[in-house]
Amino acid sequence: EHRSADCQWGRCVGEECGSGGAQSRTVRCVHAEGWTTHHSNCRHTDKPESQRPCFKVCEWHQDLFEWEVSEWGACVLAVPPTSEGQQRATECVTAQHGLQRRRARCVRAANGTSVTERICEFFSLRPALEQACLIPCPLDCVVSVFSPWSACSRTCGAGRQHRTRHVLAAPMYGGADCPGLTQTQSCRQLPPCPSGEGEHGYSLKVAPWSECRRPQHKDLLWLGGRTTLDFGVGDTKRNTLHLHHSHHPHLPPSKVWEVEIGYRTRQVRCMSSDGKNAILSLCTQDDGPRTFQSCVIPKHCQTSDWSAWSPCSKTCQASDLSPGYRMRTRTITQPAIGGGNKCPAREEKEACNIIGDLLPKCPRYVWRSTDWGECHVAPLLSQQDRRLRNTSGLCGGGIQTRDTYCVQVLASAASHHSRAVSRPVSAHLCDGVIPLAVRSCSLPCPQPCLLSSWSSWGPCLHDNCMESQERKGYRQRRRQVLGEGSGNTENCGHLLESVPCEAPACFLWRVQAEGVCMSRDGTCGHGSRNHTVACVNSRGEPVVEGFCKDDPPPVQVACEIACPGGCVVSSWSDWSSCSHSCTNKNAEGRQSRMRSVLAWPGEGGKTCPPASALEHWRPCNDHPCVVLYWETSAWGPCVEGSSVAVNRSSHWNETSPCAEGVQTRTVTCVKINTGPVVPKRCPDSARPDSARPCVLACKRDCLVTQFSEWTACPQSCVPANVTMPTQSRYRTVVQRPANGGQECPDTLFEERECEALPVCSIYRWRTHRWHPCTLVPDSVRQGMTGASQSCGRGLETRALSCMDENEEPAAMSECLQWAGRMPTQVRTCWVPCRDDCTFSTWSRFTECTGCGSSSRKRSLTGRSRKREHCHREDQYPLVDTQPCPCVEFLSKPWGSWSPCILPEAPAQGPLLGWRGQKEALECGGGLRYRAVACLDQRGRLLDPAVCNGTELQVETCHVSCPLDCRLSSWSAWSACSASCGNGLKVRSKWLREKPFNGGRPCPKLDLKNQVYEAVPCLSECWQYEWVSESWSLCAVNSVDKLPACGEGVQTRKIRCVMHGSGDQGRSVNDSLCDPDDIPAQAQTCVLPCPDDCVMSPWSPWSPCPTPCDPNTVRTRTRRMLRPPADGAGCPESNQTEPCVANSNCFTYKYNVSDWSTCMLNEKAVCGEGVRTRLLDCMRSDGRVMATSMCEEVTLSPPPPNLHSTPPTPDEVVLCSAGVMLRTRRVLHEAHEEGRPCAFQLSQTKPCPIRPCYSWLLGAWSPCRVEGAECGEGVRERNLSCIVHWGHWPESPGPRPDAPGPPLTVEEERCGERLQRESEQELQQLCFLPCPGDCHLTEWSSWSSCQLTCLEGRSFEAEGHQARSQAVIIQTVENQESCPQQVFETRPCKGGKCHSYEWRTSTWNNNERSVWCQRSDGVNVTGTIPIPSRVLTCLRHPCPLQSGVCGCERGYTEVMTTHGFLDYCTKTPGGDHRKADVKTSTGRQKPGPSQIQDFFGEWSLQALSPDGRIKMWVYGATAGGFLLILFIIAMSFLLCSRPAKQNKKLSPPQKALALAYDGDVDM
Repeated sequence: EHRSADCQWGRCVGEECGSGGAQSRTVRCVHAEGWTTHHSNCRHTDKPESQRPCFKVCEWHQDLFEWEVSEWGACVLAVPPTSEGQQRATECVTAQHGLQRRRARCVRAANGTSVTERICEFFSLRPALEQACLIPCPLDCVVSVFSPWSACSRTCGAGRQHRTRHVLAAPMYGGADCPGLTQTQSCRQLPPCPSGEGEHGYSLKVAPWSECRRPQHKDLLWLGGRTTLDFGVGDTKRNTLHLHHSHHPHLPPSKVWEVEIGYRTRQVRCMSSDGKNAILSLCTQDDGPRTFQSCVIPKHCQTSDWSAWSPCSKTCQASDLSPGYRMRTRTITQPAIGGGNKCPAREEKEACNIIGDLLPKCPRYVWRSTDWGECHVAPLLSQQDRRLRNTSGLCGGGIQTRDTYCVQVLASAASHHSRAVSRPVSAHLCDGVIPLAVRSCSLPCPQPCLLSSWSSWGPCLHDNCMESQERKGYRQRRRQVLGEGSGNTENCGHLLESVPCEAPACFLWRVQAEGVCMSRDGTCGHGSRNHTVACVNSRGEPVVEGFCKDDPPPVQVACEIACPGGCVVSSWSDWSSCSHSCTNKNAEGRQSRMRSVLAWPGEGGKTCPPASALEHWRPCNDHPCVVLYWETSAWGPCVEGSSVAVNRSSHWNETSPCAEGVQTRTVTCVKINTGPVVPKRCPDSARPDSARPCVLACKRDCLVTQFSEWTACPQSCVPANVTMPTQSRYRTVVQRPANGGQECPDTLFEERECEALPVCSIYRWRTHRWHPCTLVPDSVRQGMTGASQSCGRGLETRALSCMDENEEPAAMSECLQWAGRMPTQVRTCWVPCRDDCTFSTWSRFTECTGCGSSSRKRSLTGRSRKREHCHREDQYPLVDTQPCPCVEFLSKPWGSWSPCILPEAPAQGPLLGWRGQKEALECGGGLRYRAVACLDQRGRLLDPAVCNGTELQVETCHVSCPLDCRLSSWSAWSACSASCGNGLKVRSKWLREKPFNGGRPCPKLDLKNQVYEAVPCLSECWQYEWVSESWSLCAVNSVDKLPACGEGVQTRKIRCVMHGSGDQGRSVNDSLCDPDDIPAQAQTCVLPCPDDCVMSPWSPWSPCPTPCDPNTVRTRTRRMLRPPADGAGCPESNQTEPCVANSNCFTYKYNVSDWSTCMLNEKAVCGEGVRTRLLDCMRSDGRVMATSMCEEVTLSPPPPNLHSTPPTPDEVVLCSAGVMLRTRRVLHEAHEEGRPCAFQLSQTKPCPIRPCYSWLLGAWSPCRVEGAECGEGVRERNLSCIVHWGHWPESPGPRPDAPGPPLTVEEERCGERLQRESEQELQQLCFLPCPGDCHLTEWSSWSSCQLTCLEGRSFEAEGHQARSQAVIIQTVENQESCPQQVFETRPCKGGKCHSYEWRTSTWNNNERSVWCQRSDGVNVTGTIPIPSRVLTCLRHPCPLQSGVCGCERGYTEVMTTHGFLDYCTKTPGGDHRKADVKTSTGRQKPGPSQIQDFFGEWSLQALSPDGRIKMWVYGATAGGFLLILFIIAMSFLLCSRPAKQNKKLSPPQKALALAYDGDVDM
């Protein structure tokens, strides 16, 4: 045989890309054995093609085609060969190998149509279609433990009992199947049945109803002309019973919803108690079960097509790698009728974008904040303080607030523009800590100016000493600022005063030093003295001599030296202070100087000048009393002036520097006690500047965020006559305008109506007339058991149609969605039979009284009164009741009163609108609320509107204001504790009211409930000083009238005056001056005689060096004024003395006082205060001196003290169940003595009590079989509408505080019943077994949700639950016909990973119980292998029988120290069998007797509870061994006594051998 062999196709070639290519291959003729031969040996007609057209792929096709792959399928177990599979099963530890598959095809990228795979293979390899995966190891079935044994099926004879267990976890991944769930055994020790009672009983058993069938043509009969046949054309609908609709011929058939009526049948059998069938006559009764009934032809639920998938919820790459979800929905177009298939799920959800590599990264959300607002002090005040205190001009510590908001950070936005482009989003999108919204701040308080005293008036100077042309000048005095207020001196007043004067001189000649008077002849008489002259300025500083315009004074001046015996007069003293500061018409200033006589003349000597010549007066301060000064106003605002740019940092979004401007002020010349005068009267050189440069504040424009996204509008339609919904958006002010910047926009909140939405269509159900009652066809009835007449129970139907608002027919799905509850289409009816019970017509209902019920009655008529079954009230009631409409309602307060809720304070601030800050009131009058329930007489909750009352009970209330700690006003300052130098002065406050109800706490008080402020004080040591007049002449007592000489006494007057007032000052009390410093009022003196040498007074001592050096001296000098006569000598002219510390040599230093307490400004509540300290100039001997004696030192200012109080928290309103809740959070905690935060951070307010309605699903009724004892029956449960308070089902009573059954109301209040009926099954088929039936149990409860886990972690996203039905065998004879046990599983969520471990009880008589327990504590059984270590008596395995491990007969147990069997050893005297370990057969041991029970407590137990041998056993063994030795020894002694020799010797005795024969008693 020969055949053509074709090779693979070659590559597609062609001149152009596309479908014009050609592909070729080689075709050979091949022999059947596989070798190639000539092509003539093969038939030419069978030769395959060697060339074909193809699609030539080019590089640019790569973008047009792509591989499309499906999702990976489920992981399925890879089936290996049999031997290998068994090996793998035994070796599986964690998981086993599986396989996942997917499909791949080459498609066009544009439209997804398939093309040949060779195109995509040209660019890339085909994607892998299989991949390995892991499947958990096989999981065997797990079942529960057996239930207790049931009661015996019979009380005599042969009965059976059973016990069952249920499935906890179904087998998975190839695990072992479930074991049997039922165990059955015969009952024991039942007495035999008496004669006759052992016979079988019989029960009528009904089979399940057949499916509802349509009647055939021959079955259709007219019952009184009520039905007709429809012989329309059609092969599938010709057997259908149609109901005429002649009353709605205008509706198309598709718009009318009809219900078809059919019939169904069932079989009836008679069952014997042994489970076998019997003849029906043994069970049939007069009123046997119905074998036929009318029914509704089932219609399956129909739904619309799926909607398109919604967008995936995951639109970006998130860090948690969780997948997104998308959904699609469908609507019900026809509900299930007559037991048709239930509606499938109307919503489907699936994962999407699981990996999301191609998605953009998710945006970040961060917190942002606005600029801080202005600093405010008023929020720190209590409400009481705000009422009693003037809040204007407050300063010191305050608070600043700002808004925080959440923004989306865009990757494309530059960081420096982030504030401008950010758009606020919902706050729940931001994580992390919310930025602070409140912080402490401080408003500077004005400080009072501390000014020094005015200096003395200066010399008369030109206004401009460089241009001294005018004859008019000024004398000036100054004062200095000791403490600057708010960092400037503008508010401290003028610091310079001027008075006009005549003959000003800026530069003067001054004699710096005077030389010694040198006599011309060298002895006495006239001579000359040299002066050192210099040109000095007004401050006494030497200047260039050219500045002094006048001629200098003479350098050499004449002088006179007293001759011996002549009068000697002292030099002139300094000029005294001027008596007046200025000259007016009433007074002029004068000052004087004096000199005194040092020595009286002798005879012939030069006489002394008269007394008038010893005092010299001159005028002073001859300028008029006109004091002038410059007064300035406050600086005005900075306005544009200079265009010089200033390099100054600006806001982040501004780069242009701010310009230089000009500030101006008014400068006025003011005359004291008069007012403003012309400016030329004041010195121009002292005129303050009226303009100064300033930096213009940078313009700062208002910055706002972008508008947030519009809030969502409703996506569906809008009901008619409803206000059009709106949507809104807002933006936040980030930066407020300043310094003329662009103002904020007026609109920060926008609201608009949503786009026009369609008005929801109005649909309603239209019901048609009820059709006649339809019965089972007579042909069916006559062929069934119990059929007699065409009468009895049937069904009647009516058609439904859906109408729109224009009364036009609409699709049924519209009414299912919008029209509410669907009206009933089927109801039972009754066609009277001849033997039916007849009744009179119903009477009228009795009148209603209150909220009770009314009734009506009827009676039996005719022959029915004699029929026994007609008197059954349960089937034929003669009384009917209906509830009366209740018109009496009761309003009852419910619950407790809410907290006192205060009204909200009005919004404050300039921006206010919808985002204005509202300040929460903390005390005052408010309202509290309590809910009011509207009830009827049955206690059912009604809508509050029915009671015509308010929904909430309201009453006024009052919240006590928090009272701060109140102290008294400050007392007056005490006197300074030191009369000279630094001391302390104190003032105090005492407690007036303690804090109450969360008020600001008191500061730390002392034992007297007082708080103190102490500040250092300085008692000016030089405030008053002693002023002494000149010494009087030296008075010498003389007898004769000759000039007195020698030692005498000088006196002078001492006065106490104000420091600085000079000798012209007014005297004050001498006690104000320091008595230690009082000068001497008298002193001894020496009046030289005419011939004595006269010396000048001593000069001051030269200063000692600082610090004091004991090796140095100080000196003083004097000179001779008159030479002595007769060449006598003069006293010394120089004196020296050593420098002694604290005697004549002193050092000076500052003594710094302690800081005062922190003192706030009177306008401040808290914040930065001032602490002060003072300086003393202390001499080294401890004496306080004038501060001018000390050098200046620099001291650091004290640190400020800051205090703050908490702000008012924000307020958020939420709603909870039964109450509305609003909360606020603390933004700033209280510190130190700040006012505590409000203790109430949440408030509740009751919601109006409105009734809640819920569907209540009742319990299943027992299985009920109609007309029979057993078989297929029905169990039912009710679906009722109940009213409750929102507490149901947690508390099932009618009220939360009243246990009891729930109260039912009309079903219309609970809404859509159709949907609830489709979700909740109200009728359920059941089976009531007959005696002897083999049947299944009821379904067990669903097991707990269990996850499939690997190493403690879930392998699957959802868990599984299982339930099962076990088989009950009542008779052994029919067990072959028993059904199989069944179980089923379902997925669940929220499962747990379970583990299993063996549990054992404690050993008892070498026995213990072993069971398997799940990690949740449930005991389980099943195919879980029992570990061998449990079934091992140490090293020896034994079968599982009674669980007692022992040795075979003939061997003895050797135990370990722990009481367990170690090994078996051969018993002496036993058989020589091989030692082995056996398990005892669990024989019944004789039970303990009463004596044993009595002595059970006193019996000695050899083994402890843990199985170990007790110590006393070893002691008893040793004692027993010693006892045996003692007996043997005594026996030996007794036996070894010499006996009398018998006549005949005894035969020899065998030795005694002790051996253990295995007897337990030994």
